[in-house]
Amino acid sequence: MNTLRAIDRVIPDAATSNLLGRIEWTPVQSIWTLANGLLGVVGVVWFFSWGALAVFMVLTVITVCAGHSVGMHRLLIHRSFKTYRAVEYVLVWLGVLVGMAGPMGMIRQHDMRDWHQRQDSCPPHPSHGAGFWRDAWWQMHCTFALDHPPRFEIETRVANDPVYQWMERLWRWRQLPVAVALFFMGGVGFVLWGVCLRVFVTLCGHWAVGHFAHRQGTQGWVVDGVAVQGFNLPRLGLVTFGENWHGNHHAFPHSAKLGVEAGQADPWYWFIKGLVAVGLAWDIQGPNDAPERDGLRRA
Repeated sequence: MNTLRAIDRVIPDAATSNLLGRIEWTPVQSIWTLANGLLGVVGVVWFFSWGALAVFMVLTVITVCAGHSVGMHRLLIHRSFKTYRAVEYVLVWLGVLVGMAGPMGMIRQHDMRDWHQRQDSCPPHPSHGAGFWRDAWWQMHCTFALDHPPRFEIETRVANDPVYQWMERLWRWRQLPVAVALFFMGGVGFVLWGVCLRVFVTLCGHWAVGHFAHRQGTQGWVVDGVAVQGFNLPRLGLVTFGENWHGNHHAFPHSAKLGVEAGQADPWYWFIKGLVAVGLAWDIQGPNDAPERDGLRRA
């Protein structure tokens, strides 16, 4: 067996294998996903209103874009720009409201998948190697439990932060203040659209982008020596808020700018530039601001 490569937070030892493990159903996450989906359907069928639709759309954009794409992904996980701690807390809290995980859980999910994909071989779960429906079930309802997992070390700045520890605890319950506020604004319909449907659609959308962006699309760059390549999904920049440029992200994981070539729309990089313009962010990392990945070449 080839020696497993480590990445920043994932440190394998002599007993670690990224191939030996099993796919396990995770009941709490599965019930969470299905319950939000069912209640979201109830909202669509019996509680439709233009106000509820507007709440769904506005909160989806805020939580997915400012929260998940900027706060969780580009800032907390990749540190692709700097900001004040208070601004960081707000952005990451919005990412928690996506309903996928708390800050530590999100880092673990991302980095473990990334570690798997950077090895010589990768199981079908972290590589999105299964068919459409099976992969949907695996990603949103199951986990890949390794027999001998690597050591996982989150940096002290995050792991020992009391605010992040608070966000991590009972992270699903962070929806409750939003639900209460929506109930007083517009009743049950606003809650079903603004919380349940939003969470379910976001979970499905995140999985769908990951599924297709690891299987097919265009490539500006290839990373030799790894099991899984990333692909760009053209013309979806505005719909996915820039996260569709996944081939670019595999090439330049440190970059705050995912749409790195001409014509590649990346609206939430524009948001980061807006933070810079008002003095709330600085030191934005671009594609050329870190050493090149081993094996990186033009496609």
